[in-house]
Amino acid sequence: MKNDNPIVYDVASSRPIEQMIYHFRDAQVILDSDIARLYGVETRRLNEQVKRNISRFPSDFMFQLTNEETTNLMSHFATSSWGGRRKNPFAFTELGVSMLSSVLKSETAIQANIQIMRAFASMRAFLHSNGNVFQRLKYLEFKQDVTDHKLSELYEKLEGRKPATKDGIFYDGQIFDAYQFVSGLIKGATKRIVLFDNYVDESVLTIIDKRIDGVEATIYTKIISEQLGLDLARHNAQYAPIEVIPFNKSHDRFLVIDDIVYHIGASLKDLGKKWFAFSLMNDITSQDLLSRVASSI
Repeated sequence: MKNDNPIVYDVASSRPIEQMIYHFRDAQVILDSDIARLYGVETRRLNEQVKRNISRFPSDFMFQLTNEETTNLMSHFATSSWGGRRKNPFAFTELGVSMLSSVLKSETAIQANIQIMRAFASMRAFLHSNGNVFQRLKYLEFKQDVTDHKLSELYEKLEGRKPATKDGIFYDGQIFDAYQFVSGLIKGATKRIVLFDNYVDESVLTIIDKRIDGVEATIYTKIISEQLGLDLARHNAQYAPIEVIPFNKSHDRFLVIDDIVYHIGASLKDLGKKWFAFSLMNDITSQDLLSRVASSI
């Protein structure tokens, strides 16, 4: 299929402009510092011009991030666009960026505005094409009696352990055992990891990130929700990329580790919450499975 909205790059940093678009308050926004860099002006000058024309920028055009939003952006997305600024950055929606064209009218600003608007359109097209019905996936829920301190201890122990079995059943409450088993499989991959799971959230990306360097990772899932699309974009901007592909022909969950195929009876985000079985598929090779996938897409 022809892509009418190619990824747009910031020439100065070779960074896709799509990666400068964040999700806050149910809106796609771009920070003032990123806009200023694309315009070739100081952030201070950009904001001064906006303040002089503040009546043109209502809250659905522009807003200032709160302390919590700024801290969250810095810690989760490793964003340092605002450097050592004392004030929280301003965020411009697509409407706000459009209005900026009436405030800063240099040729550079005009061309930059065109690129930013194309980036907004490209992001919107990506989200639309990868999920007609957007739904927020819930974060992995643990039992109430498992505290953050206990989880920290479990994860530390997990790093030094490997799965001892290839087939069996995990019962409800075996959160650590189930997580340890799957993590061990992930760590053991040397070439590729392919997951078939229709219920994926950011916790699944975290599990797959336990793979060693150089191991390719692909997830086939029924729907790429808006939240998953955003989580994936932020993840791939910082860590080894994981490819997520829409695929609605698999009911069961399968995990491919190099040339070995496992059948897993529960979504990776729900490990240990209910009884589920896992088994090594001795009669099926990864080549058989993946060739069928390729022919059905």
